[in-house]
Amino acid sequence: MRALVVTAPREAAVREVPDPVPAAGELLVDVERVGICGTDVELYTGEMAYIEQGHTHFPLRLGHEWTGRVTGVGDPADEAWIGRRVTGDTMLGCGQCRFCRAGVHHVCPDRFEVGIRDGWPGALAEKLLIPTRFAYRIPENVSVTAAALVEPGGNSLRAARAASISPGDAVLVLGSGTIGLLAAQFALAAGAEVHVGGVREGSLALARSLGVPHTWQLDELEGSASDRFDAVIEATSNPAMPALTVRLARPAGRVVYIGLSSTPSLVDTRDIALKDITAVGILSASPGLAGAIAHFADGSVVPDAIVSEVVALEDVPSRLEGRRGADAGPGPKVHVDPRLLP
Repeated sequence: MRALVVTAPREAAVREVPDPVPAAGELLVDVERVGICGTDVELYTGEMAYIEQGHTHFPLRLGHEWTGRVTGVGDPADEAWIGRRVTGDTMLGCGQCRFCRAGVHHVCPDRFEVGIRDGWPGALAEKLLIPTRFAYRIPENVSVTAAALVEPGGNSLRAARAASISPGDAVLVLGSGTIGLLAAQFALAAGAEVHVGGVREGSLALARSLGVPHTWQLDELEGSASDRFDAVIEATSNPAMPALTVRLARPAGRVVYIGLSSTPSLVDTRDIALKDITAVGILSASPGLAGAIAHFADGSVVPDAIVSEVVALEDVPSRLEGRRGADAGPGPKVHVDPRLLP
């Protein structure tokens, strides 16, 4: 089969690799759509911390935001899965440790991470394996675009849930990338008065088209008054934003951190304590995947406009370098259809 293989930093090409064969407890999926995210870019450039830490080595097979149809199983007991549309968890816990037994397999120290850590090739390929216990069925009424946004959707839904939104709450989302825009949509679905802060006017215009009534440039927010929002979700890579998050949150409010910067982000914990703020960190979509699918299926969140273009596997290296096609839309997310030929 055809798959994108990253052999060294900034060196990637489509290659023929052996077809995967499902073992007992695994599903074989024909991949229909894959999203490219910031983690993929960091792995491609060699800047991802996992590489330095020894969790990930070249060559790499990227892709952890995906959807497709099951075409094979490793156990006859799983034959009911054949033909179903699915997506899957990225964090494949061992199933035995205290974290897995407690239902938080996404922090299992011995986990695989699909397309990220060594041991489980990703979805930028024509076929993919996923353990049956980590597969999620996608209803037929969910578009293929939305289905491939379930993984970032799960992260964003967790961020919105962590904000403990009540109808009418003023919620600020810092960041107008994929996670920020999805978090804003989930906050709208929860009945919040949603504000989005960003730097690209095109992304802020997209936020408004998705129903966000208030958008801001980040420098406007940096110069604004304190204590303005019941909850603030920080979804940027800007190291100055976590401290701003605390300043803009009202006393007894909540701040949610899902964005990661490449350098340490400094927050004065006295500001958190003296305002009695609850701060929450979000890692992984795992606990939010089922909820994201439910929102996409019932139409309370329609995320498709976040995707700017759909490209072939051969186009992925240029997209990882930050280039976009001439006809790309304003959305921050690029999707890949491995069935497309150059």
